[in-house]
Amino acid sequence: METLIKFSEIADLWMADKRQYVKKSTYAAYTLLIHNHLKPCFGENLDITEDKVQNFVNQKLNSGLSQKTVKDILVVLKMIIRFGEKHGYLEFRRIDIRFPTEREKRDIDVLTLSNQKRLMSYLKDNFSFLNLGVYICLSAGLRIGELCALKWDDMDTIAGVIRIRRSIQRIYVIENGVKYTELLEGEPKTKNSIREIPMTKALSTLVKPLKKVVRGDFYVLTNSPSPKEPRTYRVYFKKLLQELNLPNMRFHGLRHSFATRCIESKCDYKTVSVLLGHSDISTTLNLYVHPNMEQKKKCVEMMSRALQ
Repeated sequence: METLIKFSEIADLWMADKRQYVKKSTYAAYTLLIHNHLKPCFGENLDITEDKVQNFVNQKLNSGLSQKTVKDILVVLKMIIRFGEKHGYLEFRRIDIRFPTEREKRDIDVLTLSNQKRLMSYLKDNFSFLNLGVYICLSAGLRIGELCALKWDDMDTIAGVIRIRRSIQRIYVIENGVKYTELLEGEPKTKNSIREIPMTKALSTLVKPLKKVVRGDFYVLTNSPSPKEPRTYRVYFKKLLQELNLPNMRFHGLRHSFATRCIESKCDYKTVSVLLGHSDISTTLNLYVHPNMEQKKKCVEMMSRALQ
């Protein structure tokens, strides 16, 4: 057994090792979780016990963090602990953490069908490149980072597809104790996010005339060599909703609305999952497939008839 060292030192060694293998955005996310949550709690500890971790989890939940956020922090903590055990910096400890049962799930943001039609009609009648971006999201379900990274060359009106190859996000970077932000353009969220999405006829009709006059290497939202930043585009979207007197919702609600319309139109779940770029169809099912009472009654009646 090597000499035990403080958790903060193990975390630094783990980060130095991890930096070689993960994307810059992932590394930045790890750094932020360690700096904001793990080091303040465990930094001076030579030993990490189950009780300490359970207390940490309870405190974070009581402070208002969601279970998902706390579980994300816990994943990083466990990776650091395993690294420390492997190299003899920590004694082996079995750590099993309990979470309270989640009784309430937050509803996802989705436009009603009538509101979506009204919004899309406005976007077509009041053209701007920023409005076109909202229309694209409602027609193709892009994430905001994917939309901000979209270039005219990615809008293939001949093949009738949108090619998702990049994403833009602003990340927090901590270097030598100095914290700053950086706009990063890189690969999309996962390998499944690299995809082709068919254009609707209405979207293709909007884009075809533009393709004749724009430069292929320019970004769609700005029609310039510089991209629109996601956070400023969110502000624009919020003002647009207020202007149209539509219910307030997050920008991601456009993606939710696209998926919901696909499900309502009886598209098969696997195809919807691929269009969204989900890594697993279960993500699509858990988010968007919620049988209503009529569907439940029909299911029970079918089961009953089969028994008779």
